Amino acid sequence: MSEYEVKCIFEGTSSVILQDGKLCVYGPLNYNGNYTSESNEKFDKWLSKRDAKSGIKDFEWINSLTESYGFKLLSDHEMPANNRLLEFLNDE
Repeated sequence: MSEYEVKCIFEGTSSVILQDGKLCVYGPLNYNGNYTSESNEKFDKWLSKRDAKSGIKDFEWINSLTESYGFKLLSDHEMPANNRLLEFLNDE
């Protein structure tokens, strides 16, 4: 997904998730601009070839974006296949 599409998703969810409701985000992420695995780097290159606006997003960007819509990070879970599960709480 492009950054614009990701922003649209968070904007939309912020209007339907009630206060103290949770939002979960699943997928591969980069941390501090670095890949977490060689397979994620290959996957990101494949995504970018398919769609230049697509690709693995940075955790820091996702976290900052969700905060701007009133969400607070509760937890960051390691998942199979080098994916992550981010759990956010609607704090507004």
